[in-house]
Amino acid sequence: MTSTTTTTTASTFWLGTSWKMTKTLAEAGDYADELRTAALAGQVPPELRLFVLPPVTALATVRDRLDGAQLDRARLLLGAQNAYPGPEGPVTGEVSMGMVRDAGARMVELGHAERRTLLGETDELIAAKVAAAVSAGLIPLVCVGETAAERDRGDTASVVAGQVRAALGGLGRLAPAELLIAYEPHWAIGAQGRAAAPDDVADGLAVVRQVLAEELPDSTTGVLYGGSVDAGNAADLASGLDVDGLFVGRAAWTAAGLLDLAHRCADAARAHSTTDQVPAIVRKDR
Repeated sequence: MTSTTTTTTASTFWLGTSWKMTKTLAEAGDYADELRTAALAGQVPPELRLFVLPPVTALATVRDRLDGAQLDRARLLLGAQNAYPGPEGPVTGEVSMGMVRDAGARMVELGHAERRTLLGETDELIAAKVAAAVSAGLIPLVCVGETAAERDRGDTASVVAGQVRAALGGLGRLAPAELLIAYEPHWAIGAQGRAAAPDDVADGLAVVRQVLAEELPDSTTGVLYGGSVDAGNAADLASGLDVDGLFVGRAAWTAAGLLDLAHRCADAARAHSTTDQVPAIVRKDR
């Protein structure tokens, strides 16, 4: 087993949210306006790299509201929640990677637990999507995680490692310029999810890092944690886990909620910056 480590996103911390199946165009526009106003007023901590994943119907609306602000694209990214791996053509109801990029997406979420369980997405399909996203110049945000039953059986490591390896298996000679893996254990996500303490998920995150070190030692990768992240635990997760960011659900479904979490994460980093154990949010090297 190699000891090589992956290259991580230096001196930045990812914080973002998927809106899932919520928000009208008007609501999406209001959110984008509030986020733009805050960014232009310097209210987004400079250590953070924010992203929002609206439903596909609202991508262009959010793009247009944010583009007018001339924001630094490296610190605020727009993404899609899903896309089809094939080129445009006769696949009714789907949208291609090129289509979501044309609508403003810079990244695309793939393999979320809800799509794996509710829609039956397989590892093979997710691998095809990852390769298609890289080919289209999008940043893949790949979700992995075990179910409660798998965790109870002690299968977390094998399940998570298998999902990460499978997701990367279609890349071949493709070298992603940037790639994110979000560890989201099924038992911790959704309205009924159980909030996790850092000790509950540290092992799963370590598995993700090890597989990335073996499979993509020369690529810029980031490891995120998602699962019932909210105002009450964001600071502890940001400073207590070896992560490059947090992936949030309903706690960031308002712009005020996202901005509040951003400040909590940044404050946690500053509070720990003088201690011997420098938290992941401000690390430049691993």
